[in-house]
Amino acid sequence: MSLIVKGLNSYPKGALRWALGGWGFFIVENVILSENRQYLIDKLGDENYHKVYGTFSTIATISIGYAYYRIRKQVPTVPSNFKVGTPESIAAWLSTSIGLVLVSQVAPTFQIPVTTTANNANVGVDDKSNNKQWNFQVRCPFDFADKRMESSSDNDVRGMERISRHPTLWSFGFVALGQSLLTTNIPLKVWWLGPTFVALLGGNHTDSRFRRNIGGTLPPELDCQTSNIPFLAILSGKQVGGWEGLRNEIKPINAALAVTASSMMWILRRKR
Repeated sequence: MSLIVKGLNSYPKGALRWALGGWGFFIVENVILSENRQYLIDKLGDENYHKVYGTFSTIATISIGYAYYRIRKQVPTVPSNFKVGTPESIAAWLSTSIGLVLVSQVAPTFQIPVTTTANNANVGVDDKSNNKQWNFQVRCPFDFADKRMESSSDNDVRGMERISRHPTLWSFGFVALGQSLLTTNIPLKVWWLGPTFVALLGGNHTDSRFRRNIGGTLPPELDCQTSNIPFLAILSGKQVGGWEGLRNEIKPINAALAVTASSMMWILRRKR
């Protein structure tokens, strides 16, 4: 960290402004336009409001991409510390893995495409041998009829909501945090932290609006059992089911494939 602080004083200040500017503009315009949603809809109309919102969000996104283009080759860099067992490499792998696992849970459930089933149709009622006939079965590698996250109430906490109210935001935030830990380009380190701050600040602001019924709702039954910050609701013990519920509802093969992908990225990075 001290190397980064020293480095910030030795490169053009414009690089830091570009690194922070795009993401900062994205957060600010979203907060302003969403916080004043009803007022702007009353003044502009619903259709025009969404046009304005979309326009500003598009401009902010373009500025983020242009900032990356401007600073991707900036110097100075910090010495690469990407070695097995270092805190940076372990944190980068863990952060990327969590982010990819969150993404993987959105996809249909992966399952092993072959299985065997026991068939007792030809076994007599009085047969005490317990002999079974095993049938080989080929099935679709995706379980589109997965019932894992179904529940009896809309206010039940389920799936990735157990980790965070905003799993899609945090999936991007965790992957970006991993990239920030890996890069040796100081401005890019700052730029890659942008999605993490969007998840933190944007998620908190969305929760605040929904509690006030601005653009959505956050029922107290969900609010008291979930959190924006990942894993906080489980670790605090306020969530019904907690770790056990998460274990039962997660798609295990999807998660395993996500961790494998993260590990491969980590290995390829280490070989550079």
